[in-house]
Amino acid sequence: MALTVPPSFTPWPSEEARRYRELGCWTGETFGDLLDARAAAIPEAVAVVDDAHRWTYAELDHRSRSLATGLARLGIGRHDRVLVQLPNRAEFVEVIFALFRLGALPVFCLPAHRQAELVPIATASAATAMITTGVHQRFDYAALADSIRAQSPTLRHVLVVADDPEQRLPQSARRIDEFRDEPGELPPVDASDVAFLQLSGGSTGIPKLIPRTHDDYLYSVRRSAEICELDSDTVYLATLPIAHNFPMSSPGILGALWAGGTVAMTPDPTPATAFSAIEKFGVTITGLVPPLARLWVERAEAGSTPDLSTLRVVQVGGARCQEELARRIGPALGVTLQQVFGMAEGLVCYTRLDDPIDAVIATQGRPMSEHDRLEVVDDDGAEVPPGGDGNLITQGPYTIRGYYDNPEANARSFTAEGWYRTGDMVRVRPDGNLVVLGRAGDWVNRGGEKVSAEELEEHLLAHPGIRDAVVVGTPDRILGQRISAFVQAADPEHQPTLATVRAFVRERGVAAWKMPDSVVVVDRFPETGVGKTSRKELRQLLAEGTHAK
Repeated sequence: MALTVPPSFTPWPSEEARRYRELGCWTGETFGDLLDARAAAIPEAVAVVDDAHRWTYAELDHRSRSLATGLARLGIGRHDRVLVQLPNRAEFVEVIFALFRLGALPVFCLPAHRQAELVPIATASAATAMITTGVHQRFDYAALADSIRAQSPTLRHVLVVADDPEQRLPQSARRIDEFRDEPGELPPVDASDVAFLQLSGGSTGIPKLIPRTHDDYLYSVRRSAEICELDSDTVYLATLPIAHNFPMSSPGILGALWAGGTVAMTPDPTPATAFSAIEKFGVTITGLVPPLARLWVERAEAGSTPDLSTLRVVQVGGARCQEELARRIGPALGVTLQQVFGMAEGLVCYTRLDDPIDAVIATQGRPMSEHDRLEVVDDDGAEVPPGGDGNLITQGPYTIRGYYDNPEANARSFTAEGWYRTGDMVRVRPDGNLVVLGRAGDWVNRGGEKVSAEELEEHLLAHPGIRDAVVVGTPDRILGQRISAFVQAADPEHQPTLATVRAFVRERGVAAWKMPDSVVVVDRFPETGVGKTSRKELRQLLAEGTHAK
């Protein structure tokens, strides 16, 4: 029997839901309906392509129906939670649409997740199955899934997408190819039902699972595709892990499919791999996090790159793109830069493709929907004056009202009136564009003075000897926190020192209490599973006294 959705799932208030339907935000379309419509209208158009696959919309539709029929035979059905841990490959799309058609809920896990993350995720979601891959980049994901199953009481099935027919799988695992049946009748799915669960970034302890419905998420996908001007000629390249919200829906792979375009995938986002894919597949748009954008820019500026002439738009999101880098992206890659700021819980902001260069370089865009509601408040919840700095809270037709079965997180993250506390510090310009000042936790409280890590990083990036910089706050017995700057040297033979960096920042007119207390030179910054710099790991390096490169 399929498990039921816990009663702690928080729907939109009924009157508000009715209004979103009347406004046309929620159309009653499911993900299965979307694929049905595209397969009927453009059956021979290419839907998904990677180095090993090239599927038309008709083929993708047939494959997802076939797999859904086989999974139903296995006993997977409505509201069953299924962990999906797959790399960027065509089968990811087939798998999630098969689950959507069953009314089962994919729980999107990242390839970088391991036992410490996956066991709590499986437990919190009460997952009944896990779909993973075999050996990928020399790591045995099937063996990992087997260990997760052994520690998760509800997890009954492990299904593996494996390229090598000779690969030996754990006894508990079965090849997913066994469950591709002749398409049969599938159960009806309600657009107002939960479609899947995503993971909230930076969750600790009990994972924060984000429930998204067909109605609300497809509205987000549709608006994203419209703002990003996707059409049937679009080829979206998924370079970031596609289980993450940004490459999935902003506009991502789902936006490309909504527009009748093509989803292209690459197994890694390095310039060598991605540039080759851009030329091979005729990519028109892709999304990057800032560290990757910097790598792409530096490779392009060095010359001798493949033909990137089809690439028109590069989006940068996941973290604030510093102005120094933002100014280089367009000229280096021959593209229009689009900044993206958003969260898996809902709100998404974009700079528009025809925005003036100042807005594109200096802001993180404005909300994509006229029905988004934003407020900037102080620490006590009072609204700050127009143009003031404060904490961003939001509501809207695609911003959730609560996490999945997690009342403690709901109490912290949502107001009594249902506003989501994003945890971001922002300023709203008169033109409506947001300037993201950083995460609330990324501000350093040094002796009672609050210092923006983002602001100081901007100054450090202007230093000719610094290639990249990240500022974190670390505990100090007297000051409360001290300012620690991790930097990558532009020239390894001439590394910046604390004295030279402080002198440079002082010359830029920065207040003395904003000066870094330490400078640590590193070859690279540790990263999270989605390519963001892990400030948590940097703090741990300082705490452990291990600054080794």
